[in-house]
Amino acid sequence: MKVAKLETFTNRFVGFVRVTADDGSMGWGQVSPYNADITCQVFHRQIAPWALGRDALDIEALVSTIPEREHKFPGSYLMRALTGLDTGLWDLRGKLEGKSVCELLGGRPRPFPVYASSMKRGEITPRDEAERFARLRDRHGYDAFKFRVGKECGHDADEWPGRTEEIVPLIRKTLGDKARLLVDANSAYTAPKAISVGRMLQDNGICHFEEPCPYWEYHWTKQVAEALDLDVTGGEQDCDLALWRFMIDMRAVDVVQPDICYLGGINRTMKVVAMARAAGLPVTPHSANQSMVTVFTLHLMGAIANAGPYVEFSIEGADYYPWDSKLYAPALVARDGRVQIPEGPGWGVEVDKAWLEAATYQKSEQA
Repeated sequence: MKVAKLETFTNRFVGFVRVTADDGSMGWGQVSPYNADITCQVFHRQIAPWALGRDALDIEALVSTIPEREHKFPGSYLMRALTGLDTGLWDLRGKLEGKSVCELLGGRPRPFPVYASSMKRGEITPRDEAERFARLRDRHGYDAFKFRVGKECGHDADEWPGRTEEIVPLIRKTLGDKARLLVDANSAYTAPKAISVGRMLQDNGICHFEEPCPYWEYHWTKQVAEALDLDVTGGEQDCDLALWRFMIDMRAVDVVQPDICYLGGINRTMKVVAMARAAGLPVTPHSANQSMVTVFTLHLMGAIANAGPYVEFSIEGADYYPWDSKLYAPALVARDGRVQIPEGPGWGVEVDKAWLEAATYQKSEQA
């Protein structure tokens, strides 16, 4: 069975990929969100030519070979585009075998614990964030929550003076001692400042300190991890498997957080999972919006032995992400702090037809 046609449907933020085999079998995937229109140009220029005419069921060979064929162009856009092929092929295979991707990976679809993940920083006051979390806890049963500290790539600055010192104890007080609290610094601090902030986080029972230092400063992050007792986490930005091996070997973090869409898809993420498992490290991927990255992540986490305790689940609505709703059905819904891993064949969701009709269309196929 050969790859016969590759189609993309995109706007600036989201790009879906439809893979069609020469027997008419089809699968749906997605390139990484954000600048998806650029990524789909890369897909048709640098991914499709190497995939057309190749074995549609040998996903490992395709996703391993294409970066070699395009070795002059390593980096984020190539991997973001490769994700569209990888995830489309996994969906195709699942539909052929009548199994979910979770089952193909050796897992079992089931309700999986999630944490309520806030993307907001300057857009919300600490009190409003705390009150929002309390409402969501009561409505959806969340018992774990992540919020932002510091300033993104902030060189030790806060979003505004005193914000971090205000929001951390306030959310702890509002949600009580039983809630698991996670924070994300988004590359905010130097190592000394991160350690200082981290001690305050520990005093307030924070269990997860994400990307405390600029993500490319692995040795700074390692210093923070060695100095603190809470989990220092990171890795979402990394798309190079050699850098993943370096980061894990040096134990820069306590929890690894690959993003399936940034990294190049399920196959490449499974390589990071294997590295982490060999090092005794848990995996809690980055899935910071409700495009299909969260669907992919749920399937993966339902199958791997070193899965962390929860999946990231964005709580932002259309006011913050006007592009990540009504993309597919059934929509993911948190109940009792869990989200059901879709049970149908492949990804177990259907891309919205109205969205596809409004998207920009491109096609690559065998001559």
